[in-house]
Amino acid sequence: MKFRKKPVVIEAVPFTGANGSEVIRWADRGAVTDIDGGSLAIHALEGIMRANIGDWIIRGVKGEYYPCKPDIFWATYEIEPMEDEE
Repeated sequence: MKFRKKPVVIEAVPFTGANGSEVIRWADRGAVTDIDGGSLAIHALEGIMRANIGDWIIRGVKGEYYPCKPDIFWATYEIEPMEDEE
């Protein structure tokens, strides 16, 4: 059997290393915390996961957070066009 992933719109931000406090503010309270300035702790459904510089931090459809390596991110997601505001 084969399956196709349902189209889902997510929110995500890249972790550059210089924007750790911005990523922490973007996430729900306590979902993302600083480890050592070079990585973040993501409090995911599966437990605490580490996000390194270059990883994307994703907010899932149920409000959960998880890190994603950039190559996997770009193979899985594309930019959602902005709807025209009327």
